[in-house]
Formats: sequence, structure tokens, C-alpha cells
Amino acid sequence: LAALAVCLVAGTAWSGEFYEKDGAALTGHDAVAYFNDGKSVKGSAEHKASYKGSTFYFANEANRAAFSASPERYAPQYGGYCAFGTASGYKAKIDPAAFTIVAGKLYLNYDRAVQKQWSADIPGFIAKADAKWPEVAKQTSVYE
Repeated sequence: LAALAVCLVAGTAWSGEFYEKDGAALTGHDAVAYFNDGKSVKGSAEHKASYKGSTFYFANEANRAAFSASPERYAPQYGGYCAFGTASGYKAKIDPAAFTIVAGKLYLNYDRAVQKQWSADIPGFIAKADAKWPEVAKQTSVYE
């Protein structure tokens, strides 16, 4: 994974505080569904909400309303970037299906292989990522 840190790609576009792909946070997946359905569910532009300058999509109006009422409850940690990457000191994109909910918080990973590494010491990686996020958040390059 050291290669991930070396292979950063500049110029990933985002308009708000969260990693976005094609203009949508969580690559267009429903943040509330992770908690309610226990899985990654694609959202729709028909049901969207803005939070901290980013656009979030939802599978239905009920999920959009729940998010709008309490976005900090559902928004992913570390701006929706890979939690393992954050713990390692850099921003990386995510696979929306590679996620973990810990103590009521949503953590995303680059892919399932990285998620397996993350799972080996989730409390340790969360502590590292929490400590590194203030500096990582300032980075303009993202490993794609």
C-alpha cells in the first residue's frame, strides 16, 4: 500500500467538503441506507440534499428527509475519503460497497482488499485517521 501514497493523482474535482464523483458525494450512494439497510444503495438525483457544499443522493424521500434532519449522523467520516488512506496520511477514493459502521459512524474504504486490512485494527486505524485528518483534509490530490 505504500504505492498508494506515491501514486497520487492531482485534480480530482469536488465542490464541497466531501469526496465527490460526477458531482455526488459517496459516488451517488445513499448515506442513510448504510445505516438502515446495512448495505450500499445507489441514490437518485430525484432525492438529493446539500451538506457542507456537497450533494448527497438518496434512494427515497424518507432517507433524504432523515439525512436533512441530522446530516452529521449519516455523513461519512474523513470527508467520505478512504479511512485507511486517511490513517496512512493521504486522501484516496472509495468503493461505496467497502464500508464499516463503528459506534454509529460511517467509514469507507478504497476497495474490499483495503477494507480487509482496515478490519485488522479498526480502533487503531480510527485513532490514526482522527489524528491525521486535520492535515490530510488540506490535501488537494487524491489517489484514484
